[in-house]
Amino acid sequence: MDDLKQLKLVKNIYIVMSLLFCVLGIFLMAKPKSSVKMLCMLMGIMLILYGAIKISGYFTRDAFCLAFQFDLAFGILLMAVGVIMIARKKFAVDLIFSVFGILILADALFKIQMSVDAKRFGLVLWWQILLIALVTGVIGFLVFIRPFEAAATMMALVGFSILLEGILNLWVGILTIKIIKSRL
Repeated sequence: MDDLKQLKLVKNIYIVMSLLFCVLGIFLMAKPKSSVKMLCMLMGIMLILYGAIKISGYFTRDAFCLAFQFDLAFGILLMAVGVIMIARKKFAVDLIFSVFGILILADALFKIQMSVDAKRFGLVLWWQILLIALVTGVIGFLVFIRPFEAAATMMALVGFSILLEGILNLWVGILTIKIIKSRL
């Protein structure tokens, strides 16, 4: 597959995964008392797929090289956490809030840095990525520190953070992955 087709494929899959994260986030917010073990399996599968997409994206050549610049290591981390969530559900249930809080906070921090790089590239809407990343980071931090004791409230907060993560990645995919035929 040539570079142009690979980049288009990865961009489209990145956008679809972002939309799936939005759907999962909305589901968790609507049904926060759903089975946590089923949630671990579903999130584990999504993290493995998302990690694979991030790794694939790292090896593509998009025009700005912004969207995938940190994705080799982060993709491997996401895949590892996904495997742990599937293989060790009981262990994952105990750590689900901390793990997701850290992952969402880390990705938000990477996106904050990306927004600064996007500004340097002259992307007009860089501040939108920054704003969404800041809000996502705050929610990720809240998920990590677990300010609520009620499991349903925390699951709704996780759902909100996953929804924001999906919106953030969707916006990054749309604004920063540029396909310029002459550069490939």
